[in-house]
Amino acid sequence: MQKKSTASHSALFLGIEGGGTRTVALLVDSDGQLRDRREFGPGNFKLLTPPQLFRHLRTISKSFPKPDAVAIGLAGARGEAEWGQIREAAGRVWTGVPCHATHDLETAIAAAEIPVARGSRRTSGPSTGHLPPSAPRILILSGTGSCCYGLAPDGRAARFGGWGHLLGDKGSGYEIGLRALKAAVFYHDRDGTWSDLGRRILSTLLLNEPGDLIAWAQNATKKDIASLAAGVFAAASRRDAIARDILEGAASSLARDGAACARKLVKPGAPATFILAGGVLTQQPRFAREVSRELASHWPGATVTTLRHEGAWGAVALAERKFKGLRSESRAGRREPASTRNETGHGKPDPTPLTESRNPRSRHLDRLPVARAIELMLAEDAEILAALRTERAGIERAVRRIAAAFERGGRLFYVGAGTSGRLGVLDASECPPTFRSPPDMVQGVVAGGQQALWRAVEGAEDDAGAGARAMEFRGAGARDVVVGIAASGTTPFVHGALGAAKRRGAFTILLCFNPAMTARRPRPADLVIAPAVGPEVLTGSTRLKAGTATKLVLNIFTTLAMVRIGKVAGNLMVDLNPSNVKLRDRAVRIVSELTGADATRARQSLERSGWVVKKALRLARRRA
Repeated sequence: MQKKSTASHSALFLGIEGGGTRTVALLVDSDGQLRDRREFGPGNFKLLTPPQLFRHLRTISKSFPKPDAVAIGLAGARGEAEWGQIREAAGRVWTGVPCHATHDLETAIAAAEIPVARGSRRTSGPSTGHLPPSAPRILILSGTGSCCYGLAPDGRAARFGGWGHLLGDKGSGYEIGLRALKAAVFYHDRDGTWSDLGRRILSTLLLNEPGDLIAWAQNATKKDIASLAAGVFAAASRRDAIARDILEGAASSLARDGAACARKLVKPGAPATFILAGGVLTQQPRFAREVSRELASHWPGATVTTLRHEGAWGAVALAERKFKGLRSESRAGRREPASTRNETGHGKPDPTPLTESRNPRSRHLDRLPVARAIELMLAEDAEILAALRTERAGIERAVRRIAAAFERGGRLFYVGAGTSGRLGVLDASECPPTFRSPPDMVQGVVAGGQQALWRAVEGAEDDAGAGARAMEFRGAGARDVVVGIAASGTTPFVHGALGAAKRRGAFTILLCFNPAMTARRPRPADLVIAPAVGPEVLTGSTRLKAGTATKLVLNIFTTLAMVRIGKVAGNLMVDLNPSNVKLRDRAVRIVSELTGADATRARQSLERSGWVVKKALRLARRRA
């Protein structure tokens, strides 16, 4: 049970910041008074399953009265899909409470922007210098891991690093600890002596000799290795040359990365404020000064400040901002209920898509005998072909466009979420064995990535930015065709991908089953194919008729496009990849059928050609 507030006259704001080591939660009232501070277990988003995230937030909620607004910044929450999952879990924990969800980098910058405490209403809160309002803020964070994050006054954001310890974390506690381990054993091998730094490592770990490090390292976590950084700083303070070299390298990496992040927002040398944050920088002032000196060489005139208080205070500020924004909207009469906002982000809600309508013929599906239910589903599926025939002109145009793209060396991308995305991946995966096409010639892009192929990834389909980024990083361009697949026609991930692909010059197609999308202005794609297959037998379950129709259309796209570029003779696959016994037997039959050769000669031709059917056909014809 949540505690009731003892001060109903004052709004309460709950700020939560979670990282790989701990989660800090602060409850602050509208007068700026800290009511309570609590610590909880690790809160890195990447390390929490959806049920674990819910339980984590529920545990936090039990320690505080119900707030008027909450803001949650979790390490590892990189985009809107993850933030949506945080908001969904928070909505179940704090019913009806507005929530701002983000990453711990934004909360840290928000904390740095809190004005000087003296003379302000936040007398019980942290203090820091007031940052220049016109300059971008660049957060350089070094704790267990490391990352740089920039925020411009106009709202543009930039990130540099944050890839985790296997791919990045330069200048972090983890990298400092790892370099110390490697340096200790390297100099032991080279010089035959065990350094002061090595002795500190053994003492910290309660190990007896260097050989013991092998077993320890095999089971050490990122946090375990990062804990060795304290020994490196201690050794450096005693003028240990190895430790000082490690720290000089770490400081240089952090300064270079911070400057690189700043260059994403402003020209080099322009005013910029760099905020040093994370335990490595805030707890080691000498190291922070070294980073500041390095920054001066990479960014002359930089303003450098160290974050002197917890990022959870930034979460409090964001919660208060959320609360005030909603109150302002409410007073102005502009607040729009969440239930009326459509998923494409437009101000006016779309009418209910046809795919979400109830099918009058299946209203009593739960009471039908199995035989009648089967007949009903088959009868509904029988209507799919008629619906597709009404879209023949658009389907034909799509096939011609795809074939033309293949002929000029372009690619076909299928983009979708859920069932739609999986069907795109399925069709793409069948092209290399069927047509010996390069694996990148037909590509499937599914919201949520690889894991979404076998389980739902909450919120992934609502992230339009992720769809746009997928097109950028897959390199979609003017020679390519991008097919967005969305049963309702309104999936943000798909719209984001189509918009980005169009801007990059690709020809775009939207395949959906909501005819209303053909009237949408501006058009979501260069070509919209929207067969009216009607509402599903099971309301909203678009894996049924819409899924079947999708599979049929994708079959047509790739099969006929491959026919047009010469990968089929008659109705035989003359460019298949005979990668198993069944396909090799099929290849033998194809060569025999087209050349008149017997099975033995056909197989010999295939073996001589390396099982390339087109080459084998030429060999068999010459030998005939």
